Order: sequence, then C-alpha cells, then structure tokens
Amino acid sequence: MPRELQLKDVIMPGLPAVGAEGLPAFPVDTVLDNILPLLKRSGTVIALNESGSPIGHIDLKTALDEIVLAYKKEKAYLDTILQTINDSCTVIDSEKRVVHWTEGAERIFSVKEEEILGNPITDFFEAEHLEILNTLKTGSSVRNQQHHAREDLVVLINSNPVMLEDRVIGAVVSETDITSQIRLNNELHNTSEKLFRLEEQLRKASPTDNPFSYIKGNSRALKRTLELTRKAARTDANILINGESGVGKELFAKAVHHLRETDTAPFIALNCGAISESLFESEIFGYEKGAFSGADAKGKKGKVELARGGTLFLDEVGEMPLEMQVKFLRVLQEKRFFRVGGTKELDVDFRIIAATNRDLKELVDEGKFREDLYYRLNVVNIKVPPLRERIEDIIELTHYFLYEISMKYNRPIHGISQEVMQSLMNHSWPGNVRELHNVIERLVIFSDHGEIKIDDLPPEIDQIHTSAQSPPDLLQEKGSGTLNEQLGEYEKNIILKELKAAGGNKQQCAANLGITRATLYNRMNKLGIEL
Repeated sequence: MPRELQLKDVIMPGLPAVGAEGLPAFPVDTVLDNILPLLKRSGTVIALNESGSPIGHIDLKTALDEIVLAYKKEKAYLDTILQTINDSCTVIDSEKRVVHWTEGAERIFSVKEEEILGNPITDFFEAEHLEILNTLKTGSSVRNQQHHAREDLVVLINSNPVMLEDRVIGAVVSETDITSQIRLNNELHNTSEKLFRLEEQLRKASPTDNPFSYIKGNSRALKRTLELTRKAARTDANILINGESGVGKELFAKAVHHLRETDTAPFIALNCGAISESLFESEIFGYEKGAFSGADAKGKKGKVELARGGTLFLDEVGEMPLEMQVKFLRVLQEKRFFRVGGTKELDVDFRIIAATNRDLKELVDEGKFREDLYYRLNVVNIKVPPLRERIEDIIELTHYFLYEISMKYNRPIHGISQEVMQSLMNHSWPGNVRELHNVIERLVIFSDHGEIKIDDLPPEIDQIHTSAQSPPDLLQEKGSGTLNEQLGEYEKNIILKELKAAGGNKQQCAANLGITRATLYNRMNKLGIEL
C-alpha cells in the first residue's frame, strides 16, 4: 500500500506573513486527509516539529494542488503496472462497468480495450462465468482458484474487492490461462502412468536386469553402499545389513537375492521383531501334524524349509530370542534341522541375509545376542546410510514418490515448489525413506487442483519460506566477515545441526560427519561450541 500524504510532504517553510496567531497547528506527520475539513474552514494550518515548535504552514490551495499531483502520480504508477504485467487483469466499478482492461485480457478473451472500457462487463460475457461479479456482490476474495471462463478456456484466478471506507466500490480479478498446462499435465499423467506400468512389467519379466532399480538416489554415500552390495552379491557369503529404521534394508536384501540367485529361487522374509517367543520355533522350523494344540492338521513348513535353494532374510535379527539363537546357529553350522514335533532330520541349503537397526556388537557385550551367531552372520557388513546423510537424494525420491502416489490415487500433480522442496531437504528424517514416502503421500492426498501446498506439511517439518537472499544457515550476510570467518560459521552450523540430530551424542555425531571423536572435539573447541 502507498504511504498516505502527510503534512510534512506539502508544507511551505516559515509562517504566514499575517494572521498566524490563532491558526490550528498539527505535527508534521499528520495525515493530510485528516485535517482537510479543518483546513477548508481556516484556510491555513501551522506545522509543528517533534518539539512542538512551528516550522512551516500550508494553505488550502497548495494542499489541494499537492493532493491532485499525488493522485496523478499514483495513476501513472497504476497504469504502468497494468501495462507491464502479462496476465489478464480486469477492474470493474460498483455498476459493473470496466475501468481497466489489460493487454493480457485482450489476448485471452479477444476483446479490445477500446471496445470494453466504460461498458458493463455483462455486455461481453455471461454473468455465471464471471467470478469478479461474486467478489463485487459478496466482498469476498479468491486465491489461486481454477475457473472455466469459457468451455474451451480454464484460468487460474485471484480476485479481490475494492474497498473505500468499508464499502465495496468495485472489484479486481487477475487471470492466468492454464488451459495448455492442464492439457499437457493430463498427457504427462497418461504417459507417466503407461511408463510406470511398463517399468513394473519389465521388472517382473526380467528382475535380474537391474535389481537396484527400486533404490533411488545418486549421492556419493548411496553409490558407495551400492558398490559394496554388488561385490558382496557375487559370493554366497552371509551378509549383515545395518541401517536405521526406514532406510530400505529389505530393498538391498532383495537386490542381493536377485543378483546371485536364479529367477525361480525363493526369497523368504522373516521379521524377528514381529513374532512372539512362543511361536518363533514353529515359524522358523515348521511343525509336524498334531505337534501342538491348534496346529494345522497337515503340518506346516517353516521358513528355513521354504527358503531351500534361495535366500532367508532375517529382518530385525537383533530381536531374535536367545534360546532361538542357539537352535538357529546349529542350522547354520550343520545345514540340518527337525520340525517341531518331528523325528526326521531335514537338510536345508539357503543363503542368509540379516538386517538390523541395532548395534549387535553392543548387544553381544550386554549378553543379549550370542557372539558366535554374530560372527556367523557378520561375514560381510553393509551399512545403509540414513537419509540425512544423503540429502541430495531427497529430490529424486520425492519426484519418484510423487509420480507413484499420484497415480495410485489418480490425483495428477503439476509439480512441487521450491519452498516445499527446501523444507523437505532441511528436515532430519528420523524415519528416513519410509517417513519421506508417508509425507509425500500426505501431500498428494491433501493437494488441490494438482498443487502441493507448504501448509500441508506435517507439523514436525519446519516450513522454509525462500527469498532472494542466501539461506542464513549456509552463509552470513554479505560483508559480514572474511572468507575464513564465513566458512567457520558455516562449519559451526553444520556441527550444531548434526549434534541436534544425534541428540547430543558426540560419538554418533562424529560418525555421521565421517570424522573421529577427537577431531570433532578439536573443531568444537576452535569454533567456540560448548563441549
């Protein structure tokens, strides 16, 4: 909004030659409109500075001349703005007459300015197609709303009433033609859906071509993990996959399986944290008919038997009961086992991949995990990096999930704003890829007209509103220090952020940063971070 004309903008220096005594006086920051009635009666008013001393005066004629000049300036600004913008902008008065009609409006609606100015807008368009009339009637505003201006025209509109002293005296609407964007998005949606289905069919038809295709990302940390996984998959060695919850450990296990097994080899997964101790043995080894009350009359094969000739994937292996660990270790050593209630020893042959989000070595030291089983499983160790250590992968993952989920719900998404993406990249992602998938699913579900809104982010994700300036977390303001000082501040912010993500655990923070704990302490001391 432009600043209102004040007394200091129009005063003449000094006092009137005669009759200054008894004239009304006002501070120089008084709004001119507020003293016009009094100025009309007295003809002149005195202007006072902050200390209350007279510094000048203004008469009625000068005040009116300045008001007219200010009006002309504002009109010049308005006309230039309307001539500059590309979008359609229409302004009507209280009688529905058009008072402004831009080149953008001419281009969209094929009506010339000289034809429509001063005429009722309803002479050119049907009233039911004019959102601007609703704004004029109700005084309500509309923001980023799709509107069918004609059968063959879809526009994105913003509409506001023109208010004067709490009265609606007109309305303004801006319109952006998005017909081609909608058509293109529909075509893109159909094409993407076909490509997605073809990709799924191709994966099912030839799963060994690229078993890592479900693992999205191109960060250095992820590429290194993928390289180690490929090397391990060329052997029959037992593999232990370490990683936080939600990083996608099972995807890595399946990729290893597809690389080193035949197309018909089974992949049998067992979540050790989802089975009660009482059912663990029968779940792994199976049981003979009538082995216990409630058992299947025909008996049941266990996971080790089902995995014969393929892969047994033990997820959350750290949750396996100690008693069960002893029996499972024997299977690994002897490749033989008994079903529950059985008397016949059966042979097995499978490859083992185990996964955990816990520190098994620490569990061994606490007596909660058998050391011999730990070393049996931990022949090759692969650590899947958490999402916060491969921030650059968030962009690819986000777009992949957007396509996948928008097709699942048949809700085409036009794109994702820089503010939303920056907010996603700034989050620490304690739930990793699974949490990101859930957030994207939430955004797609709450989207309107294909628009992802930053307000729909869950409350635990801080909303980042971008500006033209550099992000304050990365750089100080221009000229705030030497290069070394600014780099030091940048490094300090990184360490503080990682310390927060690690809950103050300096050992974990150092591991996340890829440095020793001694180096972390040295850097904290140098940068003035409290130890």
